[in-house]
Amino acid sequence: MAGYIFNLDSEDSLKLYINNGIYATKINYPVNRWRDFQEATFADYATMKAGDNVYFFIKRNIYGIGELTNINNDCKYSNFLSIKDPLKVKYDEINKELLWNENIIDNKFQPWVCFFKPAPYFFTKGIDMDDVLASNPSAFKMLRAFWKVSFIKFDDEENQALKNIILKFNQSCLQEHTSDCIYTTNYKYFHQEIDNKVKNNDYILNLSTILSCNDEDGRLTHEMALEAGILYQLSYRYPKTIDILGEWDYLSHQVVASPFKPIDYMDKMDIFGLKFITGFAPMKSKYVVIELKKDSGYNQDIEQLMKYVDWVKDEYCHGDYSMIESFLIAFDFPENINEYKNNYAVRNYIIGRRPAKSSKWNNLNIVKYKYNKELNEIEFIKFNE
Repeated sequence: MAGYIFNLDSEDSLKLYINNGIYATKINYPVNRWRDFQEATFADYATMKAGDNVYFFIKRNIYGIGELTNINNDCKYSNFLSIKDPLKVKYDEINKELLWNENIIDNKFQPWVCFFKPAPYFFTKGIDMDDVLASNPSAFKMLRAFWKVSFIKFDDEENQALKNIILKFNQSCLQEHTSDCIYTTNYKYFHQEIDNKVKNNDYILNLSTILSCNDEDGRLTHEMALEAGILYQLSYRYPKTIDILGEWDYLSHQVVASPFKPIDYMDKMDIFGLKFITGFAPMKSKYVVIELKKDSGYNQDIEQLMKYVDWVKDEYCHGDYSMIESFLIAFDFPENINEYKNNYAVRNYIIGRRPAKSSKWNNLNIVKYKYNKELNEIEFIKFNE
């Protein structure tokens, strides 16, 4: 499963979230419209799945291990009824309907919440980031880029490497499981309270407010809003979206795609995902790379996308291009872009040894998007095919 590390400011916050089995990101209150970082946070919540692991980060130390768990069919919800517009809602008017209320101030609020349980325990002994990274250097990619964000998501291999080192450091606690080395929790009680609220009310994550405030006659004004919308529709399995973009077991965004260097200069894939061989997870069968442009897509965007395709081929696929699907999605394209794609977005490669087999990769798809306000849905169509 995937993993999430949530960045906290104190041990008191750590104890509070563990005791309740609830986490909610504190973000600045939006004024008139959502900002990029707020849309990015929504996108992260949209891809959460029950079974994904949960960790906490405080002052260089990582604490874990938890597991996202469903309450009445989902592990994440809007913090207030989904019919409410977060851009207009006032906390003091909806206090009783909030799923989680920390009574925060300073113009911040918590629009989305997720729920977790110990798996098997949250250990009181944190592990220094350097010890984690040194335990399996090749496995950690996203953790090295954990910088100026409220939390990050990483894939099953990185998640397993983190679990391994936490369990290794806490072997004695696994045998003794005493209160001095394991945080206590009353999550079952608090989750039941949440269940009583959500089972008869609509708290589902509300995509409409993310997209509608960015709409200009079907074009979205923020690329991060487009990113969030696609991740939401793929995660909630919109049939028409899956027909064009496929169905994926793991999805993330802003995934590093370059050798380690100063964070601000690292290349990042807009959307990255993978699927497992049916019935044989975690064996991977396919990877997807998606490059997004809110306005028009051009030849140079194909070049950028192919840079990411080559990275995934080396970093994840061990030279096998056939495991990769890619998409360039934009509001519009010049008429000749498919001609450029057919000439440039091609890779000849050799797979196998005895016998070696020559193959050609040309799995780059050009896709137009348009936001349909009436349906509150991003629509997709392959361009000139």
